[in-house]
Amino acid sequence: MTFSIIGRCARTGAFGAAITTSDLAVGSRCVRLLHGKGAMLSQHRTDSRLGDLGIGLLGEGKSAQETVTSVCNSTKDIEWRQIGALDATGRAAAYHGRRMYSIYTHSIDKDCLALGNILANEKVTRKMAEAFARDPALPLGERLMRALEAGRDAGGEILGPLRSAAVRVTGEHGIDALDLRLDMSESTAVEDLRALVDAYAGRAEILRDVALAPEGIPVMRSLFEASIERIEELGLEARFPTAQHRDSWTLRD
Repeated sequence: MTFSIIGRCARTGAFGAAITTSDLAVGSRCVRLLHGKGAMLSQHRTDSRLGDLGIGLLGEGKSAQETVTSVCNSTKDIEWRQIGALDATGRAAAYHGRRMYSIYTHSIDKDCLALGNILANEKVTRKMAEAFARDPALPLGERLMRALEAGRDAGGEILGPLRSAAVRVTGEHGIDALDLRLDMSESTAVEDLRALVDAYAGRAEILRDVALAPEGIPVMRSLFEASIERIEELGLEARFPTAQHRDSWTLRD
């Protein structure tokens, strides 16, 4: 009842994932990423500890296959699970537990692994991997999002409707380039996630600069003036420059 993809940007060293399901809060439970090191998926009767173990092994430099083998050997319940790994060189590996049912597949293309269970048909993960590989010049988050949409359009999972979805991309300095999720949607998780991704695209650079270079961020004039007015109404002492200091601040409309 889950379909997902993990991918790597060879140019930046970023790793990312996009995932959706008819259950709740899929992003927090199933995806683990480490910038420059790898990506891990743990799904189907999910045990998030397997993702934690796997990403730790990838962080130590283990290959995708070594990681999957070690994770499989770590638990007696592995036959209930579906796991996948993508390592620092872009190699992928996956395991499908023998107690899974319905249609479950995985597809590998350059720098990506698509993984799914309880699917509508056997084409879903193949269409996802093809969509990811189609335009490598696009930002990693957009490639992942298009792959997720391709999986939906190919039939997705059979239990539907899709209730939660997430997309995440790692970044330098320990700050994710993208980390957006819908933990509960009425029926349109992938569409809602696309709206978030598109809205965030225009804000991503400035939000990153807020963390890395806060002194260079201009203050919105309307927000600045409203804040001053409210502080004065409350009779409080301003802890940032008051209206008399606004000439020394960079303001933008």
